[in-house]
Amino acid sequence: MRDRPRAHGVARSAKQRAFGQHFLTDTSAVDRIFAVLDIDASDHVLEIGPGAGALTMRLGQEAGSVVAVEVDRDLASSLRARLPGVEIVCADALKADLAGLLDRAGQRRCRVVGNLPYNIVSPLLGRLFELHARDMHFMVQAEVARRLAAAPGSKTYGRLSVVAQWRCRVELLFEVGPGSFSPPPKVRSAFVRLQPRPRSDRLDCDAAVLQRVVRVAFAQRRKTLANALESLRVDWSALHIDPRDRPENLSVADFVAIANGLTANIERPS
Repeated sequence: MRDRPRAHGVARSAKQRAFGQHFLTDTSAVDRIFAVLDIDASDHVLEIGPGAGALTMRLGQEAGSVVAVEVDRDLASSLRARLPGVEIVCADALKADLAGLLDRAGQRRCRVVGNLPYNIVSPLLGRLFELHARDMHFMVQAEVARRLAAAPGSKTYGRLSVVAQWRCRVELLFEVGPGSFSPPPKVRSAFVRLQPRPRSDRLDCDAAVLQRVVRVAFAQRRKTLANALESLRVDWSALHIDPRDRPENLSVADFVAIANGLTANIERPS
């Protein structure tokens, strides 16, 4: 999603529709966002998808420095003209060097804020999880937010839940209705906080192997673990996990244990 203040009530172009943009127009929602962000001059903020700059303007006023990544050239040009104190990078967030932009913080705290377009939210989150930031706050589809924060055993718990919670502490802060955006999306939205776990608080695991395990497991979530993960040749005898259980009932720690077992088998000399 992108944010767009009411003062810039111009109809969206076909290009903007293609980018999946729904502009936040509710000033009370913007106020709620900044109440939980608690931005100050010690922060360097990377903003993803500034749109017409409703959040960007206030970020520029409250943060020590701001760099915003906007894919739409017209919007990026408008932002540069109106917000000379903010660095505007016209680029696709799926391809831009986000880590490099975040590294411009100097001595400031690195923080990430974004109204994420509906059509690229999953792959973009995968990139954002790799960043070294103090915290990340995003407006996403409410369904995605619930999946991010879901507990084992729930219908919304899945691949995204495991990977996100392995990397971050996840908190769904509040939901926002369709009427707060222009044009109104067909779904509710939610604002979420993700705080990357320090190494000392994150279970040791190869990220690529964990991704592979959860991708295979939840591709067939109605099957038992033994059947869903049959292609991975898991040694269940070495794990305290019942292979007759279903993927949705496993904790993050369980998936890490499976991934580490696979890694050990790969590294073990024949």
